[in-house]
Amino acid sequence: MTSKIALITGANKGIGLETARQLAALGVTVLVGARDEGRGREAEGLLRREGADARFVQLDVTDEESIGRAASWIGAEFGRLDILVNNAGTSTLSRRRTLPSETSLADMRAVYEINVFGVVAVTNAMLPLLRRADAARIVNVSSEVGSISSQTGTTSPLSRMPPSAQYPSSKTAVNMLTAMYAKELRDTPIKVNAANPGFTATDFTDNRGVRTAAEGAEASVHLATLSEDGPTGILWGHLWTTEGDGDGGYGTIAW
Repeated sequence: MTSKIALITGANKGIGLETARQLAALGVTVLVGARDEGRGREAEGLLRREGADARFVQLDVTDEESIGRAASWIGAEFGRLDILVNNAGTSTLSRRRTLPSETSLADMRAVYEINVFGVVAVTNAMLPLLRRADAARIVNVSSEVGSISSQTGTTSPLSRMPPSAQYPSSKTAVNMLTAMYAKELRDTPIKVNAANPGFTATDFTDNRGVRTAAEGAEASVHLATLSEDGPTGILWGHLWTTEGDGDGGYGTIAW
């Protein structure tokens, strides 16, 4: 049986690299999407030395020509795509947390270009290839910080965190995009879901966090390998609670 083909954007490090590693361990051919060729090739080499069937794909989610070239290459090389993990993202380009009232519009536009518009651009370019698969899966890596219920409720630790504008609102937008793509594709075998890695220690969080990159990838891998009776159009992943050690396991998170 031909192995499944998965494209992971931003797969050269962190949760993206771990997602590629875990999918490869399940026998999936992983396409390591990365903007920087040197880092992408390095990740490809690392995965291949570990026994993975990994291929580097140059892909900048903010560059439509780059995305188009990647889609054309995947079509010519494999003829289809079984799994798309929209993992590439950023919290802020300025690397400075600010209150909503102090947010730089330039920084906010840059975050949305990657986190939101990049998801649309890559998904739309890859959708014809995903339709050729028997039952494709689209996973948008989101975050619990994009859950309005978690941010405004009284039972979530997020409700006590300082407010910020660009990253949380971009993930709220990703959640809605997930719901809308799932709605469009609900009469097809393609499932579309959003993954919550949880507070993960990677370069993305300046290595702060309570979860490892491997743990952070688990939600994406689960949603990427859903069976036919699995859900579509949900935000699923690590549950952060106020009780005990704060680890509520895995489950569906309210929008």
